[in-house]
Amino acid sequence: VQLQASGGGLVQAGGSLRLSCAASGRTLSHDALVWFRQAPGKEREFVAAVRRPTRSTYYADSVKGRFTISTDNSKNLLYLQMNSLKPEDTAVYYCAARLIWNVQYYNPVHYSLWGQGTLVTVSS
Repeated sequence: VQLQASGGGLVQAGGSLRLSCAASGRTLSHDALVWFRQAPGKEREFVAAVRRPTRSTYYADSVKGRFTISTDNSKNLLYLQMNSLKPEDTAVYYCAARLIWNVQYYNPVHYSLWGQGTLVTVSS
């Protein structure tokens, strides 16, 4: 399975973007589907996760109420709807997957399957 993230771009503060992560190769059957982001000079940080068996979702405090993670299992797609974007949301966004859910879902070290990243730039 390979992941490919898309949908990034330049948007003004307060605007919206929807990121997509497409799985190719075979059906995505991973329990954990996650979005991380990495701003210049900073470490990769957790953004949002979905635990597919329970459909539970988890968000970083910084994006809670503004971002929504979702999946379209029929199309093997993962989404991140981003609303009310702020300049501090500027980063490269990565999707990742893990076969078995891990309680430390927010830690990037637990993921071995990654998309290539898509750049989101929010201007003030």
